[in-house]
Amino acid sequence: MDIRVDDLRGQAIKALLQIHLDDMHEHSPPESVHALDLKALRHPSITFWTAWEGHELLGCGALKQLSPDHAELKSMRTARAHVRKGTARALLRHIESVAKARGVHRISLETGTPAAFAAARNLYVSEGFVECGPFGDYGLDPFSLFMTKLLADGPQAP
Repeated sequence: MDIRVDDLRGQAIKALLQIHLDDMHEHSPPESVHALDLKALRHPSITFWTAWEGHELLGCGALKQLSPDHAELKSMRTARAHVRKGTARALLRHIESVAKARGVHRISLETGTPAAFAAARNLYVSEGFVECGPFGDYGLDPFSLFMTKLLADGPQAP
């Protein structure tokens, strides 16, 4: 698996992100969809990665810098043909290693509470994420679950 920074210009990633956005809107009301579109994902505070096997896109994920020591995991998505093959876990671990190298001590995320998000929640729990309150610009939302993970050698979570 080749994980690399992506400029979001290729057709394969555009298609995968559209599927991601469509699924978010299918399972959550519009005000509870926090997935970012292509323009938002190109913001300088965000690094975006894709995972490839040859010329086939396996999945994607992003890291949004919230402060020098706190970042948010965004846009984690596995292509349907590659679900349950370790793509998301590999991307998550890669993103965490980059975050640590950048001096990030805590990664947080927002995911959905409906059943469609169960696999994502299970992955995050298995990788050491724990529930927390809203962070950044988020507010309480019955369709959102907030999670965080302290990275090695970082300060304790609030």
